[in-house]
Amino acid sequence: MADTQNRLAALLARAEGLLGRLEQHLPPAADTDWSAHAWRWRSGGFGAQGRMEAVHRPHALALSDLCCVDAQRDEIDRNTRQFLAGAGANNVLLSGARGTGKSTLVKALFNTYRGHGLRLIEVDKDELVDLPRILALLEGRSERFILYCDDLSFEAGEGSYKALKAALDGSISAPPDNVLIYATSNRRHLLPELQRENREARVVDGEIHHGESIEEKISLSDRFGLWLSFQPFSQGQYLSVCRHWLTRLGADHTDPDVERAALQWALRRGSRSGRTAYQFARDHAGRQRMVQG
Repeated sequence: MADTQNRLAALLARAEGLLGRLEQHLPPAADTDWSAHAWRWRSGGFGAQGRMEAVHRPHALALSDLCCVDAQRDEIDRNTRQFLAGAGANNVLLSGARGTGKSTLVKALFNTYRGHGLRLIEVDKDELVDLPRILALLEGRSERFILYCDDLSFEAGEGSYKALKAALDGSISAPPDNVLIYATSNRRHLLPELQRENREARVVDGEIHHGESIEEKISLSDRFGLWLSFQPFSQGQYLSVCRHWLTRLGADHTDPDVERAALQWALRRGSRSGRTAYQFARDHAGRQRMVQG
């Protein structure tokens, strides 16, 4: 017994020595540049601390650039103003069709209210496991932070899923009052629901309490207090967004051939969306400038 304890003590001493030598070669945690208004969270990798990487040139988008999503824009704008005022506000899940303005809306909100103390931190899905560290870093600061998670979806068993679930409404510690999470996703329920799960529920060796398994899959989205859904654009909405961006980029949109070109562009892309409209407008405006000069 004593011999086993001695070997274990020696092994632990060697492990501590190895970790000590390893720490000497790890990069130190970088100081955060709090003069910036936007950051990306970068994981430090094995054994190293993550850091806030300043973004000094965020996208210059305005709320007026959001077309055909007035109801969603007004809801998230109201929620954000309540957050800045220190009133009740909710974490937000923006879900639905791709290219309809979910990410653009979050960026435009940040640009609109950054002068009022709003700050934006982009956190990649794979780095959500660092949420406890991020929240500890932000707690007590005077600014108001939105943690922005784009294109969010998970596979069953991912550690980042559990970290986000705890940060939203599942940890024994209360989240900081100056932090909200705004996430975008192409699907409302962030974990996949598989057809085979319905088949397995009907066979003898399937899960007995199948309903509880389904509840687990939708419990994460339930923890967002505000859901905003985005639908695919109609042809009229798509053309309206095209005209907006052509005007914004200083291009002429009065030529009757412009609409036909915009529709052909969308047909080739297989999508009538705000993103497709913006891409068409950039291309069309560029062509006009080349012809003019």
